[in-house]
Amino acid sequence: MSEKPPETPTEKKSSGATRRDLFQIGNMLALPVLMSAWEAEAAPAPGPLKAGPEIYQSIGVEPVINCRGTFTIIGASVELPEVRAAMEAACQYNVQLDELADAVGRRLAELTGAEWGMVSAGCAAGLKHVTAACVAGGNPEKLLRIPDLTGFEKTEVVIPRSSRSVYDHAIRNIGVKIIMVDTAEELATALNPRTAMIYLSAGGPSTSGPLSLENVAKIAKPKNIPILVDAAAEILTIPNVHLQNGATIVAYSGGKAIRGPQCAGLLLGRKDLLMSAWQASSPHHGPGRDNKVGREETIGMLAAVEAWVKRDHAGEWKTWLSWLDNIAKQVSGIDSVKTAVREPTGLSNRSPGLTISWDPAKLHITGEELAEVLATSKPRIALGGGGGGGGRGGRGGAADAGSTSISITAWQMQPGDDKVVADRLHAVLSQKRSPSSASPPAAPAANLSGRWEVDVEFFSSKSRHTLFLMQDGNRIQGSHQGDYSTRDVYGTIEGNQIKLRSQASTPGDSVGFIFAGTLAGETISGPIYMGEYLNARFTAKRSNYPAMAGPIRIPTGPPLAN
Repeated sequence: MSEKPPETPTEKKSSGATRRDLFQIGNMLALPVLMSAWEAEAAPAPGPLKAGPEIYQSIGVEPVINCRGTFTIIGASVELPEVRAAMEAACQYNVQLDELADAVGRRLAELTGAEWGMVSAGCAAGLKHVTAACVAGGNPEKLLRIPDLTGFEKTEVVIPRSSRSVYDHAIRNIGVKIIMVDTAEELATALNPRTAMIYLSAGGPSTSGPLSLENVAKIAKPKNIPILVDAAAEILTIPNVHLQNGATIVAYSGGKAIRGPQCAGLLLGRKDLLMSAWQASSPHHGPGRDNKVGREETIGMLAAVEAWVKRDHAGEWKTWLSWLDNIAKQVSGIDSVKTAVREPTGLSNRSPGLTISWDPAKLHITGEELAEVLATSKPRIALGGGGGGGGRGGRGGAADAGSTSISITAWQMQPGDDKVVADRLHAVLSQKRSPSSASPPAAPAANLSGRWEVDVEFFSSKSRHTLFLMQDGNRIQGSHQGDYSTRDVYGTIEGNQIKLRSQASTPGDSVGFIFAGTLAGETISGPIYMGEYLNARFTAKRSNYPAMAGPIRIPTGPPLAN
């Protein structure tokens, strides 16, 4: 969702980007510049591991200054000092985990005002455990049969289309049938005795409109159907806004706004369901045994909530703004550079951000190129590039037409990062560059129009795909037939170098394929870049259509024998 350029240095926005917003732009774009290192095989680790400030460098991994947000792939948030202290103390003693869960559940209820609380092995694991609770109802005989739900009374989960995302894999892991609805009328019709629960992703349409949480609750409550709200990246509200608006359970990520353990999640809500969810999680055997949350993470998550109710949130906000101001001042003297601060007021990914824009015709570098430079050189800095800011999705605070921009999100930066980032940005933006002279593309080495059989080599399996290509000069378009779907493909050929892109999409999910091939005779081969799913290799060979078997005769009447 693009927005008008800010007219003042500070831009107020109504909400932050939700988890689903991030994936609406495609998983291939989620963190593109930081994936560049995967283009080559990883260098062998020098080792041995050395604890201390350079623990990652000791094994050949360069850490990242996080100016992007709470992306799991770069470690999300940094744990609070009190969280680390609590975990260090907890790891030195053994404890009976059911007793610990009971004590922590009571304390979380006291702190948050919810009926009960539970710590899971991340937010997604929490979604899985609650789904198991709604399906099995605390009956261990049913629990042990999951995901085979044959004979179960509750086998369906209703999800509005607007709440579908990659995260509902956690729900589908239980074996339930997903019923997707688009309207309140469809929701009411979908609810039946087989409905185990309703799942909503916080933010967006679930905050207002026909399928808002409040409206969904009015339909679900008379039927006693639980509502699970996924508020992973939100700040923790006390009293809890989602429970007040009709949610049965609300789930948070421990490693985002709350700054608890990265491998912990927080569930708040109805005690009986959370007890069933705890029964469905480790250390108990069943479908959740693979989602182990240790005593350290449990105590660390509690410590994070204890700290949340005491933290000076207004003071943190001012600190974040001061860091952004320092960066803005450092770069504002560079030719054509403009800066604008964003201050979202929503619950999700709630952090001030800074958009830095400039005229690429004067500085001869784009925001996307600058982001890649910072992501692939020391010190490594992760930030949004290519079109304005707006939190984790890299959107919002758009630059003027004809300009380019980067986005800095403040809430996961650490003291001193602002100076490092400001110096690096000033150095790169101030660097003298020659205008890029775009030379015409090389003439195609061949015409690729036709059918190509593609052998794809994944890490541990192979697949046969098919490309149907039509070439017009340097441009290519057509279709890509994969394992389960056929989708559009487009790209270019310059000399013998081919670049093609397609996107396989299902509700809530997508897998992008970028083919980077070299043509040799009648064969194209090279890597396939699949974003968060890493890389594969392909070999494509032109498929010759069979020769015509003879003329085709149009019948003049019905058949007399068959």
